[in-house]
Amino acid sequence: MAKKLSLIVLSNSGTTVKQLSIPVALLVAMALATTIGIAFVGISFHDYQMLRRSLAANHYVAQTIEEQREEIGQQRLQIQAFAHEINALKEKLVGLDQFEEKIRVIANLAPSHVDNNLFGVGGAAPDDLDPQLELTQRHEGLMREMHQQVDELNTATQRQENSFGNLLDKLEGQRNLLASTPAIRPTDGWMTSRFGHRISPFTGRKEFHKGVDIANREGTAILATANGIVSYAGKKGPMGNVIVIDHGHGMLTRYAHLNEALKKQGEKVKRGDIIAQMGNSGRSTGPHLHYEVHLNGVPVNPATYILN
Repeated sequence: MAKKLSLIVLSNSGTTVKQLSIPVALLVAMALATTIGIAFVGISFHDYQMLRRSLAANHYVAQTIEEQREEIGQQRLQIQAFAHEINALKEKLVGLDQFEEKIRVIANLAPSHVDNNLFGVGGAAPDDLDPQLELTQRHEGLMREMHQQVDELNTATQRQENSFGNLLDKLEGQRNLLASTPAIRPTDGWMTSRFGHRISPFTGRKEFHKGVDIANREGTAILATANGIVSYAGKKGPMGNVIVIDHGHGMLTRYAHLNEALKKQGEKVKRGDIIAQMGNSGRSTGPHLHYEVHLNGVPVNPATYILN
């Protein structure tokens, strides 16, 4: 095999201008170098393209992670807001329970939770949730507490609903009794004499005053203090013109020294109805109403039955 390769350069006339002799080994080396250079450039370009794609993918991943962090932060804010709402609902439920107990006391009914507490046998309201966690902390524990308290609140709500239903039934049964119980002032004016022992303005001696005296101008309206039936309307000795209302359940009210009775015996009246006008009839020192409340035939303090 030739060790050199000769190149002859000819002119237009065909004469030899120049002759070059190039070693074959050099040509092989140049061809190999060229091939390696092309391969290197190709590999470098490929790596460059891969690096660009990798950077783009990394940027996308970083953006996705940041969006997920923001979403997790919003979710944790929502969890904290739900914890606040659960605490508020619990307070409202406890408030409703206390309000029910007040109604039962006013209506003279037994407590609603004799054996069972609102939150279970011997139980108390669960401790308030602590939503003041840093957003970077894990909220799994708070979530577990929230689920547990939601279950407890659902149970307590059912108990409260049943208790209110029982209360409504009892109040319905006592509605007539409550409507027949004196509860308002019989007239406007100034209380000039109270229930109990006093010195008589006529005899100067100590006597027991069976009612209260309320003074005002003659003709001031007198109201029925509860539902009932007029059992007497007329004159009655020193008490002058009198109206007596039988409210049932052993309850009776008496209105004396009237100027004029506006209801007749046997008429039904409701709480707030005008039944008479204030006067000065009978043995009286001036226009006023003498008002009595009797329970099972015994006079009791009318002030106890004035709630307004």
